[in-house]
Amino acid sequence: MKIAVTGCGPAGLAAAIMLTEQGYDVRIFERFEFPRPVGSGIILQPTGLAVLGDLGLHDDIHALGKRIDRIHGVTMPSGRQVLNVDYSVLGDDYHGLAVHRAALFDVLHARAQALDIEILTNVDVVDAVISGREIAIVDRRGQSFGPFELVVDASGAGTRLKHRAMQPARTRELAYGALWGAFNWPDANFDENTLEQRYVAAHSMIGVLPIGGCSAATDDQVAFFWSIKTGDYARWLKDGLDAWKSEVLSIWPATGVILDQIHDAADMSLARYGHSTMRTPYGRQLVFLGDAAHSTSPQLGQGANMALLDAWSLVKALDQSDDTNTVLRIYAASRRWHVRAFQLSSLALTPFYQSDSRLLATLRDWFFDPVAKLPIARRIVAGLISGMLASPPKGLMK
Repeated sequence: MKIAVTGCGPAGLAAAIMLTEQGYDVRIFERFEFPRPVGSGIILQPTGLAVLGDLGLHDDIHALGKRIDRIHGVTMPSGRQVLNVDYSVLGDDYHGLAVHRAALFDVLHARAQALDIEILTNVDVVDAVISGREIAIVDRRGQSFGPFELVVDASGAGTRLKHRAMQPARTRELAYGALWGAFNWPDANFDENTLEQRYVAAHSMIGVLPIGGCSAATDDQVAFFWSIKTGDYARWLKDGLDAWKSEVLSIWPATGVILDQIHDAADMSLARYGHSTMRTPYGRQLVFLGDAAHSTSPQLGQGANMALLDAWSLVKALDQSDDTNTVLRIYAASRRWHVRAFQLSSLALTPFYQSDSRLLATLRDWFFDPVAKLPIARRIVAGLISGMLASPPKGLMK
């Protein structure tokens, strides 16, 4: 079977690697001139780590990342704890691994190169043409590639092929996004195994995440996040760094050692978020993975992990049938409840941490931590953050 993969992110690379190892003829199409990662730090959860382990990349990725045992959040100025997730309640073997996106990309890209997977760059796929049981892809310059027997769309939330899905999803833009950057890890003030967050009501959030190095030759880094309304970005630029740094320091003085490394507005990038979920993540000879199929705010940190799970599930579905339509139905069914559970959870929880609602912030501050201390609630919260809730794909979690 000849398969085209659009997009060179975690979902696309992982899918291409697994498909190639299963004997399929795979080509990757990437819109950039050079394949490259987009974004800063992420946490690979036990689910995503299981996929990488299945690829034989456990040691490679752990050598670059930082083990995360705890996620801790405090509301300011009261100093009240409102989030305390401890992976250990799930068992001694469970933890997160914070990595720079560049590290994850490099590990997957190196494996793809070792397998001689062809990556065609400067191909911005905008449409697909179906003829019988074959499909060709078309780029923005009108070039056609194919035919293929299957197209795997892993090109992200901005995919141009969503109109080819059985039930296309509409993306709802979220008011809040985030400014982020990666900087040298400070020697003091922060725990290197904890994601720390500080909140002011629900309108301001600061995050500090240790992410290890981009490669074995680079120093450890920290991902730094600031919650912001995307509509306020122009005003943030106009007000200047000094005003913003003063605000951050007034909330969390310890971040001064990170702020001292920010010398220009360009050192921080703006991430915009949207929410969409395809009810049927496939079309004729076409299947959607990762953000192309489901995107939301990163409040639960599941984006890259869900993408890796999608890739793994698609390959397992291909093992079960020689009929493409049957394969796509198996794939969609295997991911349906896990994806929907996390999409709905993220959509429901996001306003408590990123919104203008004082009521939701007050409810969070007074009730989240006491409830989360109950034994059963501790496991549910840890299961939600770790990706273990709502039955991840059978056969993956050992």
